[in-house]
Amino acid sequence: MALTDKIEIPRRTMALFFVIDTSGSMDGSKIGAVNTSIEEVIPAIKEVSNDNADAQIKIAALEFSSGAHWITANGPVECDQFRWNYLDAAGVTDFGAACRALNEKLSTKAFMQEATGSFAPAIFLLSDGEPTDEWQSALQTLRQNNWFKAAVKVAVAIGDDANKDVLKEFTGSMEAVLEVHNAAMLKKMIKFVSVRASQVASKSANIGDSGNGGDEQKQQELNVNLQEFQEEEIAAAPDNDQDDW
Repeated sequence: MALTDKIEIPRRTMALFFVIDTSGSMDGSKIGAVNTSIEEVIPAIKEVSNDNADAQIKIAALEFSSGAHWITANGPVECDQFRWNYLDAAGVTDFGAACRALNEKLSTKAFMQEATGSFAPAIFLLSDGEPTDEWQSALQTLRQNNWFKAAVKVAVAIGDDANKDVLKEFTGSMEAVLEVHNAAMLKKMIKFVSVRASQVASKSANIGDSGNGGDEQKQQELNVNLQEFQEEEIAAAPDNDQDDW
């Protein structure tokens, strides 16, 4: 090998998890905004991945209503291969089932088995309601998962009926729980959070195959970004802007 030849170092993977409430109360403009926003933000996430010399970003998606279902059943998908299929909304809000499904896949025996290793993931939860199943023990188990503990986490409370205390239990702090009341703001929020969480989670500290470690600084950085974004959007909103939900 010539001295001038470059040795290409394999990039680690950073998985962005979308965890989406598709219960019946999400029907209409709520699930519509979720669908169009995720579809439209994929090129931006791909750009973040292409610009990152250290991490390749992949996407995983889980929906929950009456039970939980992995949209990416075979594992996180590379951005340029990911195609969003629109979701429908029906059923109840089995949040506990979502926590169990997420815990199962946050493992080196499942979605975190990349040969090159993985950065801690970014997990983005969207919900508009109250859990209808037994969720406390499932979430408690999930919070003991080392990959989950190391992940950067954000939750969006959609409308007045979303239980923000439950979302706080998921993210670990109220600073990482955002609130939206109309479709326009929900679209902006999904796009901003998806891109910024991908950027923050795919840099600096990472964790090895054992899932130990984590980086509180990344979560804190993201929380500041989220707060600034929300304040800017509220300040820019017209005085006559009416809530849709």
